[in-house]
Amino acid sequence: MFTGIIETLGTIQEIKHEKDNIHVTIDSSITNELKIDQSVAHNGICLTVVAIKDSTYTVTAIDETIQKTNLGEWQKGDFVNLERAMKLGDRLDGHIVQGHVDQTGTCISIEETNGSWLYTFEYDDKLNNLTIEKGSITVNGVSLTVVNSQKNQFSVAIIPYTHEHTNFKNFVAGSKINLEFDVIGKYVSKLYTNKI
Repeated sequence: MFTGIIETLGTIQEIKHEKDNIHVTIDSSITNELKIDQSVAHNGICLTVVAIKDSTYTVTAIDETIQKTNLGEWQKGDFVNLERAMKLGDRLDGHIVQGHVDQTGTCISIEETNGSWLYTFEYDDKLNNLTIEKGSITVNGVSLTVVNSQKNQFSVAIIPYTHEHTNFKNFVAGSKINLEFDVIGKYVSKLYTNKI
């Protein structure tokens, strides 16, 4: 479990393909605190640390993860949002995040609004996910509040701190992002579509 509060950015150092798997090596300021078998969220994707060397560590993604996330588009030099799993007893500053990406979306506009930014994202609503006005959403692992909720798109307002300390600053119109919809919103969606 995660909170959607990003600890730091990591830099992709190497990407290796092995059959249907992808091994990603990341340089990070938190590497010396990691251990093998530990879960870390990368742009909202829960991945297991499989190797550690100096300031880098490696995680492996299987085909299921690659197909449902933007991981297959990662490149050497890209920045990824990192968050370690929450500890019992810690404050839950964001919201409950599982690290299980529901689907990808696309950034369709970025508007600077006198000290903050308004990002608008579009997603395929045929997968029966939905956003709720003022509800929670996870975008590339970042816990955010939904504004302008519509059938297949929504916006989020980004403060300068989040802009500076996450990979939101690297988004452009057309950027593919990972979405994890709020657990409560997912339940409501299933009720709404009579899937329960």
